[in-house]
Amino acid sequence: MILRQNKRSAFTLLEIMLVVMIIALLAGAAIYTMGGNVGVAQDVRVRSDLESISTQLKLYQSFNGFLPTSQQGLQALVTRPDTDPKPTQWRQLFEKLPKDPWQNDYVYVQPGKHNPNSFDLYSAGPDRKPDTSDDIGNWDK
Repeated sequence: MILRQNKRSAFTLLEIMLVVMIIALLAGAAIYTMGGNVGVAQDVRVRSDLESISTQLKLYQSFNGFLPTSQQGLQALVTRPDTDPKPTQWRQLFEKLPKDPWQNDYVYVQPGKHNPNSFDLYSAGPDRKPDTSDDIGNWDK
């Protein structure tokens, strides 16, 4: 009995490289088309953080009858303020304050420029400079 070896029993290097190149092109095209969604995801994250922080600020106000001052800032949600007005029923509402997608602290101003009867809460945006056109705040609903 004579065994015949099949010359076509394995893939050639050229065939493997062709498949790898097709996969790389498909992955590149997918990344290119999804690239524009990064800005949308960052915007959604900022708005989610703003809602979360706003909820905790309103809870702080319901416990104490007033909001933290601009000087006390959002840190009043993490550690008890030692400046006036001092809260009477303080509770830790955040273990750690969230940062915006550009790794900056959120800006809190009370009373707000946009919300004079309440507070302004916003991210300085991608340029990392407060009070510019790319800010995302609780006045943009």
